[in-house]
Amino acid sequence: MEVIVGTRQSELALWQAEWVAQRLRRCNPDVVFRIKGIKTRGDHILDVALAKIGDKGLFTKELEYALLEGGIDLAVHSMKDLPSELPDGLVIGAVCEREHPGDVLISKKGETLAELPPGAVVGTSSLRRIAHLLRYRPDLRPVTVRGNVNTRLRKLFEGGTGGMLPDNGLDAIVLAFAGVRRMGWEERISQLIPFSICLPAVGQGSIGIEIRGGDQLIAGLAAQLDHPESRAAVAAERAFLKRLEGGCQVPVGALGEVQDGRLTLEGAVSDLTGSRYLRSSLTGGPEEAEELGTALAGKLIAMGAGEILKEIRSAASLRG
Repeated sequence: MEVIVGTRQSELALWQAEWVAQRLRRCNPDVVFRIKGIKTRGDHILDVALAKIGDKGLFTKELEYALLEGGIDLAVHSMKDLPSELPDGLVIGAVCEREHPGDVLISKKGETLAELPPGAVVGTSSLRRIAHLLRYRPDLRPVTVRGNVNTRLRKLFEGGTGGMLPDNGLDAIVLAFAGVRRMGWEERISQLIPFSICLPAVGQGSIGIEIRGGDQLIAGLAAQLDHPESRAAVAAERAFLKRLEGGCQVPVGALGEVQDGRLTLEGAVSDLTGSRYLRSSLTGGPEEAEELGTALAGKLIAMGAGEILKEIRSAASLRG
């Protein structure tokens, strides 16, 4: 029996797919797991900020087409790339045990966020990160930097001023800890950014396995890698984002954590500069994950989050 594992063709995505395949091989030595790389729209557009091109399925849609058409048997995703609503016929078969979900700072001279010089240029492709950074340090100069982990590190340490980069290059970049660690660059980290400064993106640090609904054979294989605590945490975050009608490219951060059998969800919504910032949390049972996410979003909407996000979407449509 052969099972085809679909993935994006980026280095990190291929690493994640191989990580999944290796664990499935250990559990199922009689099954052949073959990895198939597929280029997504997001992989083709590297010179434009994500916020300007939209993010609904930017890194997942082509994989989902292949899954629905039978070209692959399961798709491996970074959960933060997966839209909060899946196409009809597809379900999440597993959420693997989560890596630390936070962001990290990698600076040219090893400084932390507090130690960066006034007006330091910080590269990131995320509006969420930009908003959180500016809330903490309004003097920082965020610039858009796209590409995989290795490409962004090269832009930081080897310089270069093309595209969206300033003439004097970058002082630092912000990346997800999980991607940095998986690519073997952990020693480059200058600071693990505290959650008090920057809440992670929804699903960040999690590897998800998407499958066809009703495919009991593949569902059984995927379930072998499911981590209930991680699934509950991510489900709460995704419900939170869905209720806010947001995507990856809005300044929304969330963190679900299961400790001592209780699930705590913390969420934040900000404007693009971090000057208006709303944050709150709720706690409940892991089995209430989606209800918890929806309720926390409602709480922030009552505090004014809806107006903030409406203004951001309106400004984006005018720019477009």
